[in-house]
Amino acid sequence: MPLRDHFHPPVSQRHTWDELHGQWPAMIVLQLAPQLPSNYTAAPRIHLGGAVEIDVATYERHANGNAAASNGNGGVATATWTATEPTLRVEAELPEMDEYEVRVYDMERGRTLVAAIEIVSPSNKDRPETRHAFVTKCAALLFQKVSVTIVDLVTSREANLYAQLLEHIGQKDSSVAAPPSNIYTAACRWTVPRKKWLIEAWHQPVIIGQALPKLPVWLADDLAITLDLESSYEETCRVLRIA
Repeated sequence: MPLRDHFHPPVSQRHTWDELHGQWPAMIVLQLAPQLPSNYTAAPRIHLGGAVEIDVATYERHANGNAAASNGNGGVATATWTATEPTLRVEAELPEMDEYEVRVYDMERGRTLVAAIEIVSPSNKDRPETRHAFVTKCAALLFQKVSVTIVDLVTSREANLYAQLLEHIGQKDSSVAAPPSNIYTAACRWTVPRKKWLIEAWHQPVIIGQALPKLPVWLADDLAITLDLESSYEETCRVLRIA
């Protein structure tokens, strides 16, 4: 079945894009699970923007001074900061980082993250700061030898985060056209064969009306399973009744 445009009519008039993004990670997990060796597990993860959460009760306890050790009864005094004017004080907003993803873990290594499948949302592409946040997150995962797959079907924003990721780490891919496609898939990994670091990527532009590709999900330097995007995408559309 062909890829739909979930960000413009007629599909967007009946189904919002976040219906697909919310359901698709679970369908990918179902598709990957039979392929995973027994010591690996896959799980969906969805996080919708907002500021960093804190433990409010803990914050209030420390703010009220209850955590101080010195009370004149033999406790050890805690050195406190004598306030001075900061060298910088400006209003700033944290970029709201939506995350629709599947994570694969190696349970034998204490639930070590080995692969991440990132489904790009409009908010990941709409501003320079959110694009930068997405790219730096992917780069950080790659530097930790976590394989990263980017699936970008967002037709309502003009940006190619894979191309920006390559620019961020000082690399180029001849398969990326100029200008690059706004919708595409890319599987990336950083591996060390023969004692030399090597970046590998499987990039493919996608086209509305055509099938989605298959990509490798690398669990180790010499072990990969197949991510069949077309089958998980079509099953998601079937479950959600997206015609």
